[in-house]
Amino acid sequence: MHDTDCLICGHPLIYDLKLVARTCMICGKEEDSNASCESGHFICDTCHGADAMDLIEAICLSYSGTNAIELAQELMQMKNIKMHGPEHHFLVPAVLLTVYYNQGHQHDLLQGKLGQAKKRAQKILGGFCGYYGTCGAAVGSGLAISLITDTTPLSTDTWKLCNMMTAKSLTRVAKYNGPRCCKRDTYLSLIEGIQFLMNEFKVKLPIQEISCIFHKNNRECLKNECKFHPELNINQPSS
Repeated sequence: MHDTDCLICGHPLIYDLKLVARTCMICGKEEDSNASCESGHFICDTCHGADAMDLIEAICLSYSGTNAIELAQELMQMKNIKMHGPEHHFLVPAVLLTVYYNQGHQHDLLQGKLGQAKKRAQKILGGFCGYYGTCGAAVGSGLAISLITDTTPLSTDTWKLCNMMTAKSLTRVAKYNGPRCCKRDTYLSLIEGIQFLMNEFKVKLPIQEISCIFHKNNRECLKNECKFHPELNINQPSS
């Protein structure tokens, strides 16, 4: 399989405004989708991110540190994690949950939380940023806070915290013009998540400068207009 664009042939993806019934090239399931490649290949979100999500869960369970950026970079360099894809919607909450519970010496709670996060993240569809106006990585940061606080739709103060977390990540993501970059949006959502955990939960986590190593694999890279690009531009969005 190819690492970017169409996993079958490597050709660029085409995004339509209308839903079209398509058959997944891997599992054969038919579902309505906005996306296929130039050659007409379609892979459903479940098949696209299945191996990646299992890998993310396994790596997080084996990680004993508290550095969210370090863990995210380790994950995103794995071959199963594509340049873009819905696996990032799970990667963000998985990383935040991992460093949170590791920092509090509650690693025994992590497996259950990651399992719930994976199930919830599977409902955040690919292309969420453009078609729903809500970046899936940013939603993932709110998802993490929901699990940390055991929030339900009937919760009060913690309900507020979950939505505040997502709003902060979305605001940071929205300071950039498109097109989407799953790596950039993952970094931005993690930075907001780290700061939020420090401010609201008094959880001190390490933060570090980020120099993107994935830009050469992204045809739509904003290059030096992105704060994570190795060649920074003075016009980068403010923090």
